[in-house]
Amino acid sequence: MIEAVIFDMDGLLIDSEPLWQQAEITIFKQVDIILIPSMCMQTKGLRIDEVVEYWYKKYPWDKLSKKQVEEAIVDKLIELILTEGKALVGVSEAINFVKSKNLKVALASSSSYKIINAALQKLDIADDFEIIYSAESEALGKPHPGVYLTTAEKLGVSPQNCLALEDSLNGVLAAKAAQMKCIAIPEMSEYHNPKFAISDMVLESLEQLDDNIWDFINS
Repeated sequence: MIEAVIFDMDGLLIDSEPLWQQAEITIFKQVDIILIPSMCMQTKGLRIDEVVEYWYKKYPWDKLSKKQVEEAIVDKLIELILTEGKALVGVSEAINFVKSKNLKVALASSSSYKIINAALQKLDIADDFEIIYSAESEALGKPHPGVYLTTAEKLGVSPQNCLALEDSLNGVLAAKAAQMKCIAIPEMSEYHNPKFAISDMVLESLEQLDDNIWDFINS
């Protein structure tokens, strides 16, 4: 029986993936790494330190420290979120639907608290979550299940009684490794990716979350 629903954030609640790509492309160019959006997809769902480490291993640089690159990307992303960020389709409806079931509601993100706070401020939904937790507090980010296991612990709910809503494959892997049920809501370009079969269900948008879906996933 599902007792709690845990939302991812980037690419699920806020349309931040294009903003992440823009920030990464802009900042990595400063260390002579030329990225294109499809290359940014290789690190989707990872923590920012893991993103920077990924590209540093491929193309080492010496102009800036890895920490400086991380901070520059985060600062650029927050600037973009506050000026251009927008909610994805069905966000308010999905949150209200979950609340109508008298479930505990949490957010578990790979993003840092600085980014989470900016996004929730922009969407004005911070008060909708009992627990807001970042993988920056974990030894490892997604696809490691730590962020989900800790969130479940903070909610006081067994992971097996949690439903995770995710848009990235790394996020789905993390949720399933935590033994949670998981609905994947990938961006349309990834909708037919067979790797999402590891999830319990794949939807096109949060707007599709209704009683029929709920009864199926909660059976």
